[in-house]
Amino acid sequence: MVDDEQSKRDVNASAVPGGRGSRLARLGTLAGGVAGSMLAEGARQFAQGKRPRIRDLLLTPANARRVADQLAQLRGAAMKFGQLLSMDAGDLLPPHFGDVLARLRADAKAMPMSQLVNVLEANWGKGWDRHFRQFSFTPLAAASIGQVHLAETKDGRRLAIKVQYPGIRRSIDSDIDNVATLLRFSGLLPSGLDVGPLLREAKRQLHAEADYLGEGVWLRRYAGLLADAPEFMLPEVYDDMTTDSVLAMSCMGGVPVESLLDAPRAERDRVAGLLFSLLFREIFEFRLIQSDPNFANFRYDRATRKLILLDFGATRPYTAEIVDAYRRLMASAIVGERSEMSAAASAIGYFRADIGERQRQLVLDVFLHACEPLRHAGAYDFGNSDLAARIRDASLALSTERDSWHTPPADALFLHRKAAGLYLLAAKLKARVDVRALFLPYASRQAPS
Repeated sequence: MVDDEQSKRDVNASAVPGGRGSRLARLGTLAGGVAGSMLAEGARQFAQGKRPRIRDLLLTPANARRVADQLAQLRGAAMKFGQLLSMDAGDLLPPHFGDVLARLRADAKAMPMSQLVNVLEANWGKGWDRHFRQFSFTPLAAASIGQVHLAETKDGRRLAIKVQYPGIRRSIDSDIDNVATLLRFSGLLPSGLDVGPLLREAKRQLHAEADYLGEGVWLRRYAGLLADAPEFMLPEVYDDMTTDSVLAMSCMGGVPVESLLDAPRAERDRVAGLLFSLLFREIFEFRLIQSDPNFANFRYDRATRKLILLDFGATRPYTAEIVDAYRRLMASAIVGERSEMSAAASAIGYFRADIGERQRQLVLDVFLHACEPLRHAGAYDFGNSDLAARIRDASLALSTERDSWHTPPADALFLHRKAAGLYLLAAKLKARVDVRALFLPYASRQAPS
């Protein structure tokens, strides 16, 4: 019997706007709210004898919250673009705007039960509940593309069921274009920030993540690749209940990986080490990277001490040429061979043909900072490192040379996002990891593959 105890209206639920008109209207409401807030704040400051700048009126905490709240209501590509901005733009955004957008990495409004039932009926047919002993209508988690529900089938399977929000796939391209235009014209994005590559990759990634059948294929592929690594657990996909909009998997349990902050140091070090070891296997053995660094994609089973891997919609294959270039880049960074680093970076696509020597050296400076854990002999202490601040400062120095700099290829952007996400997680866990020792087996062309 379906469990309806949780079917009461949740105050955090809101229907996902499905039509192009209704989604555009949401953005129009957002624009109007930003403008109204601007006028009110301007009037208040003028009454105090101040002469505020237009940009200062736009970039207020209230407007930042207004943008984040509307993106969370829209979900889908609109919300995903906000998530990407919060992780990729970093200090280019005003602090309060970046902080509020960062909420989008974990927060989304759940769709109401009536809309959820319509989606399930469209995918499983009327009477779908006859297959279940229990189905929780309150989602375990809600994100940009869909929400996850726990259930138990009558044949005894405990499931985690990811249900896609209605209308998400057909809204991806227009949503991202509309949100980018809104943020640009509102002044909430710096005029010098080139979001073109981010827009294209956000669209491509969203279309991939919205294909649940495709995600099931990647999940099985990873399970096969990690068959020799019992320290990892992955959910099983159930084909009989999976469609392009509903992904049915075994329920894995565990605790959020970032909740291990109070665990013994040895356990935190081990978990972070497993993630870095997996990253190197992904790059140099599998040539296949799950490129979403969201902490929610990793859970931990305290009883078995196994790391649980979730969400493979953002999986990205890499060519042998790019992988070899990264191998050379990292190996040469360890010994400080800048000429070899430069050649490897060129092979990846970092430099324009007409880049000046000063700009080239600034790029290499950023690489050397980013490779500091590789260059360090022994366990690198992420918790006591100011590496993030130094990478930021080196990047800001590079940003002053924009005429000779261009956005790296998509493969590089997504690999760096994954690595940066692991750096942040290791810092959060205050972990110490011998990153260099984990990489060295891959440092030569004869490395395992």
